[in-house]
Amino acid sequence: MASAPPPSAAALYRPNHFVSLPAELDPDTYDTSPEKRRAEAERLAIRSQLKRQYLLQLNNPSPPAVIEDPALIRWAYAKSQNVYPTFRPTPKTSFLGAAYALGPLLFWIAVLKAHRDYKEKRIQEGKSKRPFSVFF
Repeated sequence: MASAPPPSAAALYRPNHFVSLPAELDPDTYDTSPEKRRAEAERLAIRSQLKRQYLLQLNNPSPPAVIEDPALIRWAYAKSQNVYPTFRPTPKTSFLGAAYALGPLLFWIAVLKAHRDYKEKRIQEGKSKRPFSVFF
């Protein structure tokens, strides 16, 4: 004969004696299905267990060198290591990449060329003298 499945985290969760049940879990504040309420209670139970585990590590009298927060590790991985599954090369991203790479370079080439042409024109008109310079 099979035994009953273990109770879920939502069934084991009890509100703190010093803090009332959150309004999100109070069935009188909204009219939703019992499955949704059970899922929210289960998520809250998991969050509270993770928070308790983190606070126990944080307030440990002989703490480890690094306190690992699993949520922070997941976030850092998603931001840094997991770039390519969410990036798709399209004509727009290719154009923007080329514009950001070549745009400033072409801009400064145009500015320096225009400045050099302006100086050369003033020298040829006799309004300015050509300074002796080895580098420019």
